[in-house]
Amino acid sequence: MRSLKSSVLLFVGVAFLFTSCRDDDDFIPVDDDSVDDAIDMADQTAQLIVEWSDLWLTTDQHTNGMRPTTIARALAYIHLTGYETAVPFMNDHTTNTSRFDELDIDVDELESNVNLDIALNTAYAMAIEHFMFSTTTFARNDIFRFRDEKLEELSEDLSQDMIRDSEQWGRYVARKVISFSETDEQAEEQSRNQTPSDYIAPVGDGLWVAADNEDAWFPYWREVRTFVIPPEETSSTAFSSHFTYSTETSSDYYITMTDVYETSTDAANGNEEELWIAEFWADDVEGIMISPPGRQFSIANQLIVQNDIGYESALVLFLKLGFSINDAAVSAWDDKYTYNTQRPSEYITEFIDEGFSTNLSRFITTPNPAFPSYPSGHATFASAAGGVFIDFFGTDYIDFTDNTYLDFNYITEFKGTPRSYTSFTEMAYENAYSRVPLGVHIIEDATEGLRLGYEISAAVNSFDLNN
Repeated sequence: MRSLKSSVLLFVGVAFLFTSCRDDDDFIPVDDDSVDDAIDMADQTAQLIVEWSDLWLTTDQHTNGMRPTTIARALAYIHLTGYETAVPFMNDHTTNTSRFDELDIDVDELESNVNLDIALNTAYAMAIEHFMFSTTTFARNDIFRFRDEKLEELSEDLSQDMIRDSEQWGRYVARKVISFSETDEQAEEQSRNQTPSDYIAPVGDGLWVAADNEDAWFPYWREVRTFVIPPEETSSTAFSSHFTYSTETSSDYYITMTDVYETSTDAANGNEEELWIAEFWADDVEGIMISPPGRQFSIANQLIVQNDIGYESALVLFLKLGFSINDAAVSAWDDKYTYNTQRPSEYITEFIDEGFSTNLSRFITTPNPAFPSYPSGHATFASAAGGVFIDFFGTDYIDFTDNTYLDFNYITEFKGTPRSYTSFTEMAYENAYSRVPLGVHIIEDATEGLRLGYEISAAVNSFDLNN
């Protein structure tokens, strides 16, 4: 039986199997000491893009019933909107209209006097308002307030014709991307009907069952559009290759469940480091935390600012990250509902300690997220993003502190104090592992999620935006 600590070696090895790197000499190291609270970048268009992405994070925090799969989809289309708005102004990249049959954007609609920043400001506002369809009125009003404030700032000394034509291009592209998204009828239906009544979970030893007053979330998400790699083209490690269900105390299955029980209980009863890791990466609780997919975009925002990346590269990073996260959600949920494995707490309360409760349960009304366990969605998102980051920066090695929750000063419910990392692999691993001390996954859920996510990011890294 593999121990929790020895799994680190497996995770690190998996990371390099599914990523490719440029020369490390090309990498600009992160210097956290140089980062001010306010965004201040040399490329003002890149700064605008990051400001919109930061605003999106506030919207993400206050969603209702969207996470994680619908959020992953929203991110892909929002950043497709930004990329397609700007691509006529970019030197080395081309539109996706030739790559996706139902995406119809006519560059002849672009007037010669368009201001890119105003066009992006308009496009992001429309896309975020549309795709983040279930959020608070306060968060929605922030979208329009920010759009209007930026428009006033960006319009200074510009003619009315330029302002009008720039807004028109942004609206045109956003509408075309929204129309493209609506051709995915499965996603449109499932985004608004997250718990379809016709889904009946299989019954058997070791299989997942919904908690009382709970229904399965997104059981058909495998049918949603992918951008680069569909689930039938990803490989899958059968859960049965890890374990045979057993209640024998000497069995690998029982021992693995005991590992979760002891690790999460230890975290709850005084192991501050383990509890910090668990809660820092939880990203589960609407109204308090951002979503698991959104967390990867928070990291991307920080990396773009700290490395002062130009707008073309920022748009490419966001687009590939969006594609990778979206496709990761589709493939992970395909596997979740293929293997239908139980959450560890279901087994623990029946066979180890009937009084056990996960470290997530104090934040939500049920002990676990309402879908099967294997593979971990958090882990899949972590490596789907980590592989993109490694390829984009040309190295796995970083000096990075994740400040996602630094400004959440009014939140005292969870440990969101910044944590620091020396590699993207380390960060992805810790994210994946965090689900064990949280009590909601076994280590094999994390292992498989990481493997799958790196496989998806490798496909996305090979997706050619130049031709």
